Amino acid sequence: MTQIRLATLACLCALACSGTDESAPADPAPASTSDASGLPRLDAPPDVAAPPPDAEMTASGLASRRLVAGTGTRSPKAADTVRVHYTGWQTDGTRFDSSVARGNPAQFALTGVIKGWTEGLQLMVEGEERRFWIPEELAYKGVSNRPQGMLVFDVQLIQILP
Repeated sequence: MTQIRLATLACLCALACSGTDESAPADPAPASTSDASGLPRLDAPPDVAAPPPDAEMTASGLASRRLVAGTGTRSPKAADTVRVHYTGWQTDGTRFDSSVARGNPAQFALTGVIKGWTEGLQLMVEGEERRFWIPEELAYKGVSNRPQGMLVFDVQLIQILP
């Protein structure tokens, strides 16, 4: 019986790796399927080009909107280290980074990230998910080999680390 299960599993793996069945009708791919890199495809939100009218705006120009209310009561301070899940897009919808796609939350000291992240994370409580529209002045400031212009991030604050 074990040999039959192993043979069935091997056949299923071979079918999955061999490409698509051209006789099957093509269905549009859902947002959670893999892209060419093998990572989950995380489509850009519909408001990626600009903050919506209901976004909160700080004096520095950072715009944000709460997506999911947090369950915690603490907000990180500028010197804290946090564990987060995030996905980042340029305003044309190009995804440039994602801990979600990698399947591993990221850990960052807020002193070591772009200014928009340092400011934005302090607006959140643990468990909260928020979308940030970060102007270039609070992002990479035109540094080559970095995403350019305004950047959009969906961030989930998982934990403020000790």
